[in-house]
Amino acid sequence: MGLLECCARCLIGAPFASLVATGLCFFGVALFCGCGHEALTGTEQLIETYFSKNYQDYEYLIDVIHAFQYVIYGTASFFFLYGALLLAEGFYTTGAVRQIFGDYKTTICGKGLSATVTGGPKGRGARGPQRAHSLQRVCQCLGKWLGHPDKFVGITYVLTIIWLLVFACSAVPVYIYFNTWTTCQSIANPSKTSASIGTLCADARMYGVLPWNAFPGKVCGSNLLSICKTSEFQMTFHLFIAAFVGAAATLVSLLTFMIAATYNFAVLKLMGRGTKF
Repeated sequence: MGLLECCARCLIGAPFASLVATGLCFFGVALFCGCGHEALTGTEQLIETYFSKNYQDYEYLIDVIHAFQYVIYGTASFFFLYGALLLAEGFYTTGAVRQIFGDYKTTICGKGLSATVTGGPKGRGARGPQRAHSLQRVCQCLGKWLGHPDKFVGITYVLTIIWLLVFACSAVPVYIYFNTWTTCQSIANPSKTSASIGTLCADARMYGVLPWNAFPGKVCGSNLLSICKTSEFQMTFHLFIAAFVGAAATLVSLLTFMIAATYNFAVLKLMGRGTKF
């Protein structure tokens, strides 16, 4: 088989939906985790500098921020690994589905990938059975547990529900910063509001960021406007927006993965091939 023919068959069997979803997943997770980490650091600095003079007022907040930052590290590692597994499963099941309809014949490369991911039989060389490499054993163990589309559908469904909550939570800081920015715009243009500039404030206590006994807890008037003009505020606001966009991209990728895996599993099940390919 020539190189061009081999590449053409590989392209025919490529799971384009899984490829797009994997790109979205990696992009979204990287954007969410990277920007979210820096945005939390910026929020901590803003609280320390402008909204509280007593460390005990925001000590708990700092602990929560640091905990979220560690969770972000774990989230990034997990999704990059899971996205790679979903992509491998997409190659495997898509090839099986298209082989049923006669549009695709599995190549040597595809068989090797399928055997590695799903824990296929060990090969025999000239000297008898060869001991499996440690990495191959890990792949085979993962394949025995996750090497079926029905399991991928269930796990991806649960992850989509969880990530939907993460997506909703990522909108909260964007809402808080947007309200603060809107208040600053009203202070900068007093002709557009009937309220006194001194009564226009941003109160961190009303959002649960600080306890009600924190001092000062809020910033009003021209002081608030000066905070909004700082690079720290502008950068943190835009970082939270970028993290929100990353969460949305990751949610779309999980939905795409789930739809593709469900379709492949349904076709294989209806054609009487079950979950053994």
